[in-house]
Formats: sequence, structure tokens, C-alpha cells
Amino acid sequence: MSQPATRADRTVPPGGALTRDLPEPMPLRRMVGPGVVAVGIGLAAGEIILWPYLTAIGGLGLLWLAFATLAVQFVINMEIERYTLATGQSVVAGFSRWWKGWGVIICLAGAFQYVWPGWATGGSTVFTYLVGGGDAVWITVAVLVVIGVLLSLSRVIYQTVERVEVVKVALTLFFLVVVVLFVISAGSWGEGARQTVVGFGQIPAGITFTMLLSAIGAAGAGGVHNLVLSNWIRDKRYGMGAHVPRLISPITGREEASGGDRYTFPQDEPNLGRWRIWWKRANVEHFFAFLLVCFVTITIMSLLAYDTLFGRDDLKSDPSFLLIEGDILASQVGEWLKLLFFAVAAVSLWAAAMGLLDVIGRVASDFLRRNYLADSARWTEARLYLVVVWGEIVLGSVILLAGFTQPIALLLVSTCAASVVTLLYSVLLIRLNVRDLPAAIRMRGWRLGGMVAAVAFYGFFAVAMVVTQIQKL
Repeated sequence: MSQPATRADRTVPPGGALTRDLPEPMPLRRMVGPGVVAVGIGLAAGEIILWPYLTAIGGLGLLWLAFATLAVQFVINMEIERYTLATGQSVVAGFSRWWKGWGVIICLAGAFQYVWPGWATGGSTVFTYLVGGGDAVWITVAVLVVIGVLLSLSRVIYQTVERVEVVKVALTLFFLVVVVLFVISAGSWGEGARQTVVGFGQIPAGITFTMLLSAIGAAGAGGVHNLVLSNWIRDKRYGMGAHVPRLISPITGREEASGGDRYTFPQDEPNLGRWRIWWKRANVEHFFAFLLVCFVTITIMSLLAYDTLFGRDDLKSDPSFLLIEGDILASQVGEWLKLLFFAVAAVSLWAAAMGLLDVIGRVASDFLRRNYLADSARWTEARLYLVVVWGEIVLGSVILLAGFTQPIALLLVSTCAASVVTLLYSVLLIRLNVRDLPAAIRMRGWRLGGMVAAVAFYGFFAVAMVVTQIQKL
């Protein structure tokens, strides 16, 4: 495996690219991780709260939109990975080479998206259902502090996040197997397929475009969450990311000097042959670890909500519908399943909160270090990361203590913002991977068509939301 860049790498002129050979591809089993982290963070607000709630009030006819969103996100995510595989540079840094304002906008959008602690608050609310009471606000503040301490004390932060999300995904998949065996009726599978096909392109009554924009922002990943795949695959040592030092805690680990900002590899047959293997394996990892797991989870959780909640007139737009769902599970199967449901939901939402704090910490620290503080001995990337993470924790706690405590309202704000920022960087990604990569490895063909479709997809729902809001004025 190639070693991280050395001090000599920093002699490269700003904006230039060091030429080094593409490392030998690692075995597929060792590449598994970034997709799991992405799905681990993503399996939360959308799969546990927003999509089941939409199913409970509108039926299964909206599943087509979830599946379309996941397909679009797979294309987007692989274009994010393409750039970092080829250069070792994050896509946000790539955007910022044209204009630093793009990085500023994305960092501010990410800070706005994740400062609303809807995931952590949702987990704490469900935890009160599990233990029979408690103050969700103070539980959330405590959880945020614990998350901050864990991230601060992690020697290699990515490894800590990966381990937490792997455990969460395993627990979630176990729960899905249980509900398939004990709860979901055979007829619901056929009904789900029928409603998905018949309802394709249609929006059930009672569901607004704001809710839809929120739901597509919470299906799988969304917003700045997708962008940090650059940082995760770099820390996993994918491709040219092997030449870049990993993010190490300034408290417990040895800090490494920043390497070159951007790399390229010779466009000869040995390197291009390695590229084709890296690209194929990265796609396989993300398809199975991210796309397939998201698809299965949204489907089963929506079918569960359909079997237990659809048709009721006592559902409110807050997590109390999960309490009703848990009581029904207890009556149909046993109290043990209700407790398992609440435990898995609370752990999932808290683990997502941890991952999302890591997301904004990575994106902001990478951008600030490489664009404004590259020569600073004090403000290393690791220290900037911790400042951003703790800043988000403090702001999130202030929001909660100020009285903004409804998880679904907080999630709507966050996930709508996610959809809008995804629209923005999808446009930038097209330019980045068409113009800034060598011809042999740049985006083309159906991948390019998929990115154009992604822009149209997110653009339609964003414009529709704005129009409907203006009409209400």
C-alpha cells in the first residue's frame, strides 16, 4: 500500500496536482466500510420516522419515490467517490478550486442542516417510550455531549464511526428479520408491489411537497451527508486517497502533516487497469452496503407501518405514532418486540446523530484547513474538526433548551435543507467529473445521463415546494 504524502509534497504549487502511481486495489472485503457508514447514518430519520409516517397516512403508493431517490443517490454517491478515487481530494475541495465561495456555501448549508438535532431528539423521545418516562430534552443534551467525547477521544475517528454504524446496521437488520417473520403479512408484500406500480408518479392525498422534499432528503443519505463519502473513502485508503493522511484525534493520536492537496496518476495501461478494478469494486461495495440495505429497510419499515397504522385517525405528526406502533406490536406478538422496536429505534437515531456530527466536522475542517489555514501550525484539520463538532453540539443544545423540541419539525427543516444542497452540488459534480478529470476516467454515458436526471429530480421537488409555499401566502 502506498504511504501518505511527505513534507516534500507541499512544494507543489497551489492548485497543482502531484503525479503518483495509483495504488494496487485492495480486496473487496477490505473495501467494505464507507457504504456501511453511509447507510448506518442514513438508517434513521427517513426509515424509522418520515417514510413510515408517510405510509401510515398515505399508504404504500409512495414507495416508488423512495426507490427512485435511492437510485438517484447511488449515481450521485459514485460520482463523489470517482473524484476522490482519482485525486485523493474531497469533492468540496474540488469545487473550491474554482471558487472558494462554493465551499463556504456548502459548509454553511451543512451547518444549518445538522444544527437542528432532530435525530438525537427523536432517539431520546423513543428512549423515553422504552424506559417509561424522562425529559427528552435533557437526555438529548447528555447524548450529544457523550457523542462529542467519543469523537474527541477516538485516535482514528473514521474507525470509531465505522464500528458504531456497523453495530447499528447489524441490529437494524436483525429487527427487520424479526418483523418479517412475526408481523408483516404475506398479503402486504403483494399490496406493496401493486400500490408502488399503480401509484407510480402520483402523490397520495394529504401529503405536501414540503413533506416529499423532506422524505427524499431522508431516504438513504442526503445533503452534505453524501459529500463526506470523499473523506470516508480517503480514510479507508481507497485509490489515490492512500496518499493522503487520515484524520487523527489531536487528543489521543499522533497528528500527521497535511499531504499534497490533489493527486493524479499516469494515464498508462498499468494505472488504468488498476483504476478499472478500483472503480468496479467501489461500485459493488456501495451497491450492496448502501443501496440494497436502504432499499430493504425502507420497504420493510413501510410495510410494518402499513400493517400496524394505516387507516387510523389518531396519528399525529410527532413520534407519538411510534408509541402507538409499539403498543400494537406488543398486542400482536409480545411486549418483547415492543421493547426491541424502541431500543433499535433509539440506538439508530443516536448513532445517526453521531455520524452527522462527524459529517459536518469533516467537511468544514477539510475546507477551512486547505483553503484558509494551510500554513497554520495551531489550526490543524483535527483541531478544526473538534471545534466544529463541539460548536454544533452547543448550538443544538441551545436550540433544544430554547424550546424547539419537536423531532419531526426539526427533521423537516434538516431534510428539506438536505434536498436543496443536494441539488446544488449535483450540478457542480457534473462539471467537476467532466472537466477536471482525464478523459479515460471522467464521467460519461449513462452515468452522465443519471446525473442530469438527478438535477432534474431534486430540482422539480425543490421548485414545487417553493411554488406551493408562495401560493399559501
